[in-house]
Amino acid sequence: MKYQTDAKITWCPGCSNFLILRAFQDALFELEKEGQNPKEIVFLTGIGCHGKIFDYLNLNSFYALHGRSIATAQGIKLANPKLKVICFVGDGDCYNEGIEHLIFAAKRNSDIKVFVHNNRNFALTVSQFTAVSPKGFKGSSTPKGSVEEPFNPLELVFSAGATFVARTFTGNFEHLKKMIKEAILHEGFAFLEILQPCITFFDLTNFFKERVYTLENQDFESKEKAQEKIREWDYKNDGKIPIGIFYKIKKPTFEQEFFKPSQS
Repeated sequence: MKYQTDAKITWCPGCSNFLILRAFQDALFELEKEGQNPKEIVFLTGIGCHGKIFDYLNLNSFYALHGRSIATAQGIKLANPKLKVICFVGDGDCYNEGIEHLIFAAKRNSDIKVFVHNNRNFALTVSQFTAVSPKGFKGSSTPKGSVEEPFNPLELVFSAGATFVARTFTGNFEHLKKMIKEAILHEGFAFLEILQPCITFFDLTNFFKERVYTLENQDFESKEKAQEKIREWDYKNDGKIPIGIFYKIKKPTFEQEFFKPSQS
């Protein structure tokens, strides 16, 4: 199946969103060969630079309101549990506007997949700070620097109950594709943060290249090990940044529980 549309791509030349688009398409080709029906996939986007991916993918899709794609995705999954439901969101879209939906989807273990394009600023609206921008971030709304500290979204979704927590980096294409595919195949709430530098307003490409390393021999079911590695980078300091799967367990999904026959 042809997964790319003929729409003109309007991301900035060299934007790392191109890599996410290509990695997702490659993952879909592999999944199709393995038996996944493309017609049973639906993806959603929020508002932001990430949302342009809506125009470039030839799949069932829904362009949601700012911060509301995760809530809409849960409704779609409940309406048709056979669908594979995927959300593309941005850090501002998801961690600011729609953070309550992120928390409750993780808590419920709703069988949806959330891919966060994290460029650490509201790039589409010309660079305002988000919940994960570093303290001192200078943007159009904070010309003298933001006074707020960032928070760790992986720790938030992990503590909320996510059954799959992972991070990847657009600078490692094979890892990016692998993590996308692993998240799609997970049965339950899958959270994948993608470190996606904004080359126009906040280029962290070299920052990440110098610090990112791949997790090895991680015990996916250990809460203690997951929390240790999740806390290794707190979005504030210049320490090493682990990428990979931090936590993955099997647990009944919200939809399975919801449609379980009554015992009364």
